Amino acid sequence: MENSVNRVELRGNVGFDPKIVDLEDGGSFMKLSLATNETFKNRKGELQEETVWHNVIAWCGKNMPDFSQIRKGSRLFVLGRIKPVQYQTKSGTERHTYEIVAINIKQLDNEGKE
Repeated sequence: MENSVNRVELRGNVGFDPKIVDLEDGGSFMKLSLATNETFKNRKGELQEETVWHNVIAWCGKNMPDFSQIRKGSRLFVLGRIKPVQYQTKSGTERHTYEIVAINIKQLDNEGKE
């Protein structure tokens, strides 16, 4: 049987102050949006930059930084997995998207840009 891998590594900037969600069972998780940028040359040889926004979910606890230190603009490294999400809009339309479920987050603010 062939092994499969669902692993994502992202390095980018937080788009808004994270939201902490407290659950009835005492657990909690953080929701944030992370922007990654890629620079490439198009067919005409012109330099282009593309920004991709990623929805990230991180369960509080092991391998996670102090969430109170993460703010809009914070530079993060996120290790996680891709999870498909389905939901219904208020008008009843079914939508599909993806989120990154973080396994580990490291704050890079003090390390400078690489």
